[in-house]
Amino acid sequence: MEIKIERQPSQERLNQLGVSTWGIWQKEVSTFPWTYDAQETCYFLEGDVIVTPEGGQPVKMGKGDLVIFPTGMSCTWEITKDVKKHYTFD
Repeated sequence: MEIKIERQPSQERLNQLGVSTWGIWQKEVSTFPWTYDAQETCYFLEGDVIVTPEGGQPVKMGKGDLVIFPTGMSCTWEITKDVKKHYTFD
């Protein structure tokens, strides 16, 4: 299972996806396990995170990144700088 990251997507791309209409999620610096029941697409407005898939390598992401997490992935989130992101589940 692969986390897909698009670094610094254009405003046009964000508009095509309708990112501004998605919900907003915020979380302070913390570490916690997470499993995706559905594919999540999110766009980071603020923050820095290291997400480590179960049995995989850590992946860094943060402000300005458009990220897709696959359905069924279990991972650990390590938020190193408070996060604010738009998100949607497919």
